[in-house]
Amino acid sequence: MNATTVGANLEASNYVIRPSCQKPNSSSVSGSTHKFCCLSRRRTTLSLTSRKSETKLYSKSKIVCMSSSNQVEGLTYKDAGVDIDAGSELVRRIAKMAPGIGGFGGLFPLGDSYLVAGTDGVGTKLKLAFETGIHDTIGIDLVAMSVNDIITSGAKPLFFLDYYATSRLDVDLAEKVIKGIVDGCQQSDCALLGGETAEMPDFYADGEYDLSGFAVGIVKKESVINGKNISVGDVLIGLPSSGVHSNGFSLVRRVLAKSGLSLKDKLPGESITLGEALMAPTVIYVKQVLDIISKGGIKGIAHITGGGFTDNIPRVFPDGLGARIYNNSWPVPPVFKWIQKAGSIEDGEMKRTFNMGIGMVLVASKEAAERILSEGETAYRIGEVISGDGVSYQ
Repeated sequence: MNATTVGANLEASNYVIRPSCQKPNSSSVSGSTHKFCCLSRRRTTLSLTSRKSETKLYSKSKIVCMSSSNQVEGLTYKDAGVDIDAGSELVRRIAKMAPGIGGFGGLFPLGDSYLVAGTDGVGTKLKLAFETGIHDTIGIDLVAMSVNDIITSGAKPLFFLDYYATSRLDVDLAEKVIKGIVDGCQQSDCALLGGETAEMPDFYADGEYDLSGFAVGIVKKESVINGKNISVGDVLIGLPSSGVHSNGFSLVRRVLAKSGLSLKDKLPGESITLGEALMAPTVIYVKQVLDIISKGGIKGIAHITGGGFTDNIPRVFPDGLGARIYNNSWPVPPVFKWIQKAGSIEDGEMKRTFNMGIGMVLVASKEAAERILSEGETAYRIGEVISGDGVSYQ
């Protein structure tokens, strides 16, 4: 095994502490025999051809799937090899051993602050990187998936570490991948503190590699936005995605095969190719979200990844509250319309698999929502908090 370490120093003056959003497990803070307040856990469901996981687990399952009754029966995420329900059963069992699982990031107490950690991979989007030869942006996806999770706690990312594994090290290829990781860290205003390059003969196909990443941030305990103040009438603000981001690609690849198109073909009705549309790097929301949080009024944040709106938004709500999403309140990118049509996928399945054009959802007071919507950056009023459970659409 070869090791590659990329070092960078962080000056204390660069530690910008801003408000936050993900709640710790209060019982474990005061009464636990260990120091972890809240643990996060990734799905270990396997996709069709990859060892990587694609969606997250959650401890609270509040699901209302609003499927279209007149759709032709089509493909599902489970058909493509990813079983979200099996994952939720696994997290239920894990929660018995390690209470507190379910947050987007794990919180560890350190003086008057929390260290917030997250880990993730890129999933079978890597398969498209191998097919398209686009390797210099996949590292952005890797960084994004972890730092976007920890900012839901309001944490300022401090540093990132990567793991790159392959059967035979191609230095030029690895350099392209790591360049994307460096770019992602720059967008996140965090340091690429280290990495591991693992060369494992015969473990991966020739020319293929696997990636995972780990991010750590910090937030003042008094500034953690824990969702407990969310109330009926609060506004859901959506920040736009760049497309599919890094989730649901097992289903995307099944749709692509069914459609008879190749990644070099044009996305129907658009000027870009399917490969270009699908490989668009995940948006890194760090600077935008921390700036919004610093101005006050943000009560909760949901990173919309695997599980879509249906599973991710309820994770930040107190019991007894749900979300009403306004249909047609934001522009759905053409790539999702193509995926749904080509795969004959029901509405409810789309909303539980993909971000549908919204990569981050902020739960804001009405006053904060008006300010965010008037400041000029692209954001959408996509819904409101209601009494009840789960997510409904109207």
